[in-house]
Amino acid sequence: MPTIGVLALQGDVREHLRMLNEAGATATAVRRPGELEAVDALVIPGGESTTMWKLAEIFDLLEPLRMRIKDGMPAYGSCAGMIMLADQIEGGIDGQQTVGGIDMVVRRNAFGRQVDSFEEDLDFAGQTIRAVFIRAPWVESVGPDVEVLGLAEPGDRIVAVRQGPLLATSFHPELTGDTSVHAYFVDMVRGSSR
Repeated sequence: MPTIGVLALQGDVREHLRMLNEAGATATAVRRPGELEAVDALVIPGGESTTMWKLAEIFDLLEPLRMRIKDGMPAYGSCAGMIMLADQIEGGIDGQQTVGGIDMVVRRNAFGRQVDSFEEDLDFAGQTIRAVFIRAPWVESVGPDVEVLGLAEPGDRIVAVRQGPLLATSFHPELTGDTSVHAYFVDMVRGSSR
């Protein structure tokens, strides 16, 4: 059973911990570099990407996160976590940094403000799931090694991607009760340890 951490600086930490446990992993909160070193993989939750970046710097986690991901640690980012895993962002604040790892350009708050939040059924990696979008980003473009796993209306926007051991979604699967996305990630983690 893989041990998967959830970056516990801000955002939907409890919800991801619960979903990971239900999907067959041992889930634990990660706030410090030593805790990051102890996990097989990491979930970067939804929340607010600029706050998450600043807190990662305060807690001395930004560089350790970058190094673990560069060294091949599986990671999954939902909503703000997608932004954190993007190599480039549009609509960020001046100087905003990411952890990077996925060759994509992500637009912050692309679907609109909080009042524009919505739910939609979409195809994720061959299965239909309910997706919850809250001030969600979308992917403007991807590099040649990035696999698109999901599109959403309007305009078939890219909302789920995978590049090697890294997974990202614009939406919040931790809010639906459906463990499909988390189970997909747990399977990725198991596959990377073989």
